[in-house]
Amino acid sequence: MNPKSGANQTHPPPSKPSPRPVNPPLLRFVAKTPDNPQIWTHSNQGSKSKYMPPRTRGGYTSSAPRRRPTGSERRRRVQLREVEPAADRDPVEHPQHDRDETEEVFEGAPGGPIDRCILRSFDKHIAAKIWVGEDRAPLKLVNHGAKLQLWELGMERSRIYETVHRSGLAPLTSCSHRVASRPMLSAFCERWQPETTTFHMPFGEMTITLDDVASILHIPVTGSMISFSQPLHADDANALLVELLGTTDVEASRETEQCRSPSVRLLWLRDHFSTITDASSDDDIVFATRAFLLHLVGCTLFADKSATSVAVVYLELFRDLSMVGSYAWGAACLAYLYRQLSIATRFEVRQLGGYLTLLQAWIYEHFPEMFSSPDISYTESRPRALRWRPHVIPDSLPSVRERLDRLQISEVCWEPYVDHRSEHPLPDIAWYSGCIKCGQVVEPYHPERVLRQFGYIQTIPPRPFTPPRPDRSILLEQYWERWTDHVLTDQSRGRRCHYSGSGESVPEYMPWYDRISHRIVQPPQLRSAFTTDARSFPPSHAASTSDTHVARAFSILGHLISGGREQSADVIWAALTEAHGILAGSAEIAASHSTPSPAPASHSSPSPATRPFFSPPSFVYPPPASDDPPPLVVPPPPAAVAPPAPAAAPSAPASDCTASTTVYVRSKRKKNT
Repeated sequence: MNPKSGANQTHPPPSKPSPRPVNPPLLRFVAKTPDNPQIWTHSNQGSKSKYMPPRTRGGYTSSAPRRRPTGSERRRRVQLREVEPAADRDPVEHPQHDRDETEEVFEGAPGGPIDRCILRSFDKHIAAKIWVGEDRAPLKLVNHGAKLQLWELGMERSRIYETVHRSGLAPLTSCSHRVASRPMLSAFCERWQPETTTFHMPFGEMTITLDDVASILHIPVTGSMISFSQPLHADDANALLVELLGTTDVEASRETEQCRSPSVRLLWLRDHFSTITDASSDDDIVFATRAFLLHLVGCTLFADKSATSVAVVYLELFRDLSMVGSYAWGAACLAYLYRQLSIATRFEVRQLGGYLTLLQAWIYEHFPEMFSSPDISYTESRPRALRWRPHVIPDSLPSVRERLDRLQISEVCWEPYVDHRSEHPLPDIAWYSGCIKCGQVVEPYHPERVLRQFGYIQTIPPRPFTPPRPDRSILLEQYWERWTDHVLTDQSRGRRCHYSGSGESVPEYMPWYDRISHRIVQPPQLRSAFTTDARSFPPSHAASTSDTHVARAFSILGHLISGGREQSADVIWAALTEAHGILAGSAEIAASHSTPSPAPASHSSPSPATRPFFSPPSFVYPPPASDDPPPLVVPPPPAAVAPPAPAAAPSAPASDCTASTTVYVRSKRKKNT
């Protein structure tokens, strides 16, 4: 066999091997169908580079007899095509990344996406079914917030609590929400796209980042990746229960048989280990600590759709209790939640697993005006999940869909953790671009698709990559251990927004996003107060720059008012100065776009698409010429006016006020008569 044969020779004859190509052009395999994905790219890196011809049933061996390929093999045959080097491409000039003519082109879906180069599996998505009239009820939620209260660690279990505190998982015992809103979480699940692992909102993409996990839960997001070589079988699960929890083999077998899987019930863990205290033996305390940690992650981070049990495979992570704090629990929780959201986007799925407190608190943080109910006793030293009072919204699922369909960019809190940075700074790993893993679950993580959540101007992101197979755990772990080499560079992040939390994007982003996404979920025939035109929704970027500035100014003043009177004068002055500068710039922009021509004779109200968000004032504050704060303009107090003297009773009703008084007197006389 000669694997270094030319591109035009599928099987070189054994007697005449083709010579080795010298500096071959850059080649790549392009598949005609998704059955044969592009798996290898040739690069001419010196004399060691080589490429293989496409594989057929005859194999690669030169001694194998040549055979004529069948028709199906011809259709699946991988074609070679010369392409320009990737370094010569400009992602700004080619936002579509120049799709090959040989690649399969997907047709657009009703209501979007028009170009399905990104959302290739949209036909099976729940949003596609809703658009054609096939709806489903709100998802059933797996929430164990109330079960955590059944196993509390008091003073009599201080030794167990010390180990849990060192593991970094102690915040999970208190920050879990006991109530979850089915319509709200179901509506956001309908906007989740598995290919991009982001929520596709009307104005762009959003997602739960590692920064959100660290701020909401206060659990570690860096450390070793949680990996399992193979799924456990029933016998292996029984052996693990006997070894690490001290149960008998008969009891372990009975429990796994009752669960019909290598799992144990949460109730079983509480019944057997919740009564162990500090007075028990050292071995019993170790067994109880492992059981408590298994019960904790089964109720929170890795809550599955069984709603009653937890997989025994996680018990292996608690074999060495001193190493529990070395795992990246936040990254594993996020990968598991990503997978559960992706599964729930299928029409036939009726239940949602994962840590729903993380998802619900993320919604409260980024959409505070729509769904949240804050707790006024919250302090920034605690996890942000405790900032909110969870409640069930009274709206139905279709009404929540419509509220999200008409959501404007100015209604989103893009940077909700500004006040939390003093206690919990932004972790550098939040900029990591790659794969995150939880056992056999591998999901892509794309911070470049949600730059606005980090305070940067959103650009057109590259295509999402397909995660590798879970069995390649060694490569994934090596990639994760060197995460500092895979963070977004300053050039990839781009420019920061002009105003904090404005949610800006480049001009070409929204036309591109409108073409590849499904912005509107509620179909036109089911809308309650909207037009029946499927594409007549106001574009999500229709909100003017003034809208964003005013919303940001109100947000600053709201934080200032909620801070109370104990704030220092410098903090108050800085907040007022920032709000004044934002409003001054907003008024300038609005005044520059206003037309000097007089209003038309017709007094009909403008259409909703052209009606401004607010009317600019008749005066415009000039921007400050230096870095000093602008002077506050205090209007003079109104002149003192003497109170009017009581007027004498008129003899005739000369005005409306007198007429009304006369009517009152007449009615009184009539009553007396």
